[in-house]
Amino acid sequence: MSKFELITLREKPEIINEAAAWFHSKWGVPEEAYLECMEAYLSQSTEYGWYLCLDKDKIVGGLGVIENDFHDRKDLSPNVCAVYTEEEYRKQGIAGNLLNMAVEDLRSKGISPVYLVTDHTGFYERYGWEFLCMVQGDGEPELTRMYIHR
Repeated sequence: MSKFELITLREKPEIINEAAAWFHSKWGVPEEAYLECMEAYLSQSTEYGWYLCLDKDKIVGGLGVIENDFHDRKDLSPNVCAVYTEEEYRKQGIAGNLLNMAVEDLRSKGISPVYLVTDHTGFYERYGWEFLCMVQGDGEPELTRMYIHR
């Protein structure tokens, strides 16, 4: 991991537009939605942060923390969202390190547990996440898996 730099967006606020565009390109959520969440974090109106992995100045991995990741269990909050690592950078521990960084950062601010929704099985368990229940995603016909990190 030493060749990569793990940061919070607060450490490099000047890349907010690049980060919003990067997440938008991966998930299709409007850039404005990312910018709104990121600006709330940068202005300290929330501690729900944005965590990035940089290879020199290029974003190669990232995730965010938001109130609710588009599901019906509004009581299960906050949610890790938009976890993504560029394909050529996978299997190097980037996502796991970002997940651990986010959980520890939130815990240091008194925010625990943390939740996430995913279709993956087996991946998040490696980093201390436990399957909690099935939830209904907004506009989704199928239920999706909800995980918790205590």
